[in-house]
Amino acid sequence: MLSAIFIFVLAGLAEIGGGYMVWLWLRESKPFWYGIVGSIVLILYGIIPTLQSFPSFGRVYAAYGGVFVILAVFWGWLVDKKAPDMYDWIGAAICVAGVSVMLWAPRS
Repeated sequence: MLSAIFIFVLAGLAEIGGGYMVWLWLRESKPFWYGIVGSIVLILYGIIPTLQSFPSFGRVYAAYGGVFVILAVFWGWLVDKKAPDMYDWIGAAICVAGVSVMLWAPRS
C-alpha cells in the first residue's frame, strides 16, 4: 500500500510540477527552458504510473485522479498561496475515500 501511495504522489508531483512550469512559461513569460523542463517532467509523469502493480490501466488512472485532486489542493495552498476553504477539504476527503474504495476494496 505504501508503494502505491508513493508512486501516486510521485506521479502527481510530476504532473502538477511539469504543468506548472509550462504554465509559467506560457502565461507568465518565464524563459523558454521552463517549457522544455516542464514538458520533460510531463513525459516522466506519463511513465511513472506504469510502475504501479495494479493490473488495470483504467483503475490505476481513476484512482490516481483522486490523488491528483488532493495534491492540487495542497499545491495551490503551498505554491500559489491560495488557502483551501472548507469545501476544498471536503472534496479532497471524498476523493481519498473514493481512491481507497477503488484500490483496496476486496475483489475476487
